[in-house]
Amino acid sequence: MNLACETCPVKESAACAVLTEEERDALAAAGRTRVLKRGEMLFAAGDEDAACATLVSGALKVSAIDQDGNEQILALVHPSGFIGELFAPFAHHDVVALTESKLCTFARKDIARAIDEYPALARALLRRSQEDLLATRSLLELTAQADAETRLAALLHDFAVAASQSSCHLAEEFELPLTRGEIANMLGLTIETVSRKLGEIEESGAILRKGKRGIELVDPALLQALSGRQTI
Repeated sequence: MNLACETCPVKESAACAVLTEEERDALAAAGRTRVLKRGEMLFAAGDEDAACATLVSGALKVSAIDQDGNEQILALVHPSGFIGELFAPFAHHDVVALTESKLCTFARKDIARAIDEYPALARALLRRSQEDLLATRSLLELTAQADAETRLAALLHDFAVAASQSSCHLAEEFELPLTRGEIANMLGLTIETVSRKLGEIEESGAILRKGKRGIELVDPALLQALSGRQTI
């Protein structure tokens, strides 16, 4: 089925937002909607025909497996994020759904053609790639230098940013897409430390845990201060 751009929840924030209505319709004609269940793989490292995609809803992880068979989570993809290595013949990492996720997928050749035809799209994808690179560098700096509480608070802050419908404030509530083990993996901590620090952040009055994965921001300013993140 072709993409229903007019009802897309990320139509104003995805890279394709820079296109005119006619250009977006032309691009949509080449796309397909795909829904992944939690744990389902979008593509695996080594896939020659890995598609490119925009995440409409849900969350994805980008990961690699080391020689000992251990997974390393390299990045997270939030709604409106673009997934795909446009100029590489093979996918270099696994991309897996953390929650049920809806995507707009395109064959690599169709995106390559769109980039040639629509320079604004090429610039938007370049900006997004730069933002992803900065986010990766930020994560590396965080895990290398910050203490455990700061690492976890920064991750919670980033989830609240991703879940917000506005660029001016954090989401008041959101669901954690990662398990405690995945958070520990990503931040270079133990599961026990993640659980303890999550409790301490709650005791500080910054957040309130709801159910298994729900998070309510009680004091966004305090969470931001704990995270060391800049004001959005």
